[in-house]
Amino acid sequence: MRGLNLVEVIIDAGVSAGKPLSTRDGGKRVLDLVRARKVNAVVALKLDRLFRNCADCLTVISGWDKAGVALHLVHIGGSAVDTSSAMGRFFLTVMAGAAELERNQVRERTSMAMRHMASRGEYTGGKVRFGYKLDDTGKLEAIAAELAAVELARSLRQQGMSLRAVASELAHAGHVSRAGKPFVPCQIAKMAAA
Repeated sequence: MRGLNLVEVIIDAGVSAGKPLSTRDGGKRVLDLVRARKVNAVVALKLDRLFRNCADCLTVISGWDKAGVALHLVHIGGSAVDTSSAMGRFFLTVMAGAAELERNQVRERTSMAMRHMASRGEYTGGKVRFGYKLDDTGKLEAIAAELAAVELARSLRQQGMSLRAVASELAHAGHVSRAGKPFVPCQIAKMAAA
C-alpha cells in the first residue's frame, strides 16, 4: 500500500504489549533489525499492539526517529506517524496514552471482578489458602479446624510471639498442616498475614 518491501513478519503471540518492547522476543527482534539498519520502517496493525506503556513508546520511537526508521500503522491507513513535527509527536503521545489508559482500565476491571468474586466466596485462581477448600461448584468452603489454627496463629502473633513460638503453640494445641506435619515459621507468617 505504501511501497514498502517486506523484510520480516514478527509475531509476539500471547505476550502483552504492556511489557516493554525490549523485553519481548518479537520486540527484541524488531529492535535488532532497527539497530542493524536492516529496515527503514516498522509496520504494525495498531500502536497498542506494539506498546501499552506511553513512556516505552515515546522512548523507542524517539530512537527510531534518530535512526531514520518510520512507524506505519495499518489502522490509520498505513500512513507513517510523522514524529518529526510537533503535531505528529503530539498525535503519537495521545495514541500511546490512550493505549496505556486502555491497559490500565482492563487491569482495574479485572481487579474489581476478582475482589467481587472473592467477596462472594468464589474461587479466583491460584492455590487455595489454608482454611478453605473448593466445593463441588468451585466455590470456597471454610474448613473450621484449619480456620481455628489460623485464628490462633493470628492471635499469638498479635501478642508478640515469634513465628517459631507460634508454630510450637499450634503443635501443642494439636494443629498440623495439610500434610499432617507441624507448621514451620514461613507457614505461620502466611497464616498471620492472610
